[in-house]
Amino acid sequence: MSAVQTASRNATPHVATGHDPYPTRLAQPLDALWLNRQEAVVKGAASDGPLNQQQLDRFERDGFLFEQDFLSPEEVEELREELKVLLECEDYAGHDFSITEPDSQEIRSLFAVHFLSERFARLAKDERLMGRARQIVGGDVYVHQSRINYKPGFEGKGFNWHSDFETWHAEDGMPAMHAVSASIVLTDNHHYNGPLMLIPGSHRVFVPCLGETPDDHHKQSLKAQEFGVPGREALRELIGRNGIEAPTGAAGGLLLFDCNTLHGSNANMSPDPRSNVFFVYNRVDNACGEPFAARHRRPAFLAHAPGERWSP
Repeated sequence: MSAVQTASRNATPHVATGHDPYPTRLAQPLDALWLNRQEAVVKGAASDGPLNQQQLDRFERDGFLFEQDFLSPEEVEELREELKVLLECEDYAGHDFSITEPDSQEIRSLFAVHFLSERFARLAKDERLMGRARQIVGGDVYVHQSRINYKPGFEGKGFNWHSDFETWHAEDGMPAMHAVSASIVLTDNHHYNGPLMLIPGSHRVFVPCLGETPDDHHKQSLKAQEFGVPGREALRELIGRNGIEAPTGAAGGLLLFDCNTLHGSNANMSPDPRSNVFFVYNRVDNACGEPFAARHRRPAFLAHAPGERWSP
C-alpha cells in the first residue's frame, strides 16, 4: 500500500473536497516519513515586487529570508510603545485572544492585533510587507492571522517544532501552501533569548502528524503544542540534511518564512525579553473552508476570512 493510500485510510475525511493531498492527525503513521509538497514555493518573479532574484532564490532554497534593518529605529520605537500599551491593557486580560505562559499570567501572545490597534493595522497593510507577500505567493493576499509575541526574560517558555500550515490545514481548513508569514522583531534577537529556529529546506515536504485533534485544541496548543508536532525520526532526518538556523540581529529586522517551514524556539533563560509582531498573508483564492482534521473551526481571532472584520 502506498503512503498516500495509507494516509487516506487513516485520515479524518474532509467532506468539502474529498481527497486531501496533505493528510495529518492520523491514527497510524504513514509508510514514509513525509509527503512531497504539491505547490511551487515562490510563485512570482523579481519583476513583480521588492525582492530581488537573489532573495527569491534564497527563499526558494531555505523556506525563509531574514532582512536586517527592515524598519527604521523610529518605527521600531513607535511599535514598542504600542506593544506596551496593548500588553498592559486590562480590558484584554482573561480573553481567549490573550494567551498567557503555561505556568504564569505573563502574556505570551495577543492575537488579531491588527484589529486591536490602528498602528498595527497600518503596518499589516504596509506595501513593503504586502508587496513581498504578493510576490512570494503569486497573487492578492489578505491577513489570515496576526499577533504579537512576547517572550519575557527568565519566564518565556519554548515552543515545539511544527509547521504552521499543518495547523492551518488541519484546524482552519487552509487548502494549499499559498501563505507566507512576516515576523518583525521588536527587540534585539540573540542566540540566548529564545529566537525562532528554522529547519532550512523543510518547506519542501509535508510531515503528517499523529493523534486526533481534540475539541477546542487551541486552548492548549497556543500555550504548549502537543498535537500537530512532527515525529522525531522525521525531524532527525531533516535536521541531519540541512541543520538548524536561528536568524539573529537588531530590532527592526524582518523574517519572512514559508507557511510549511518547520520551526520552533527554546525557552528564554536570559534577562532580555524577546518580542515580535507577526502577520500571516494568505492568497485570496486559498481562503479557508472546513477544517481537514478537526471537528470544528477554530475561533475567528485565530483565522480571519478575506474582508472580515473582527472585534473582541
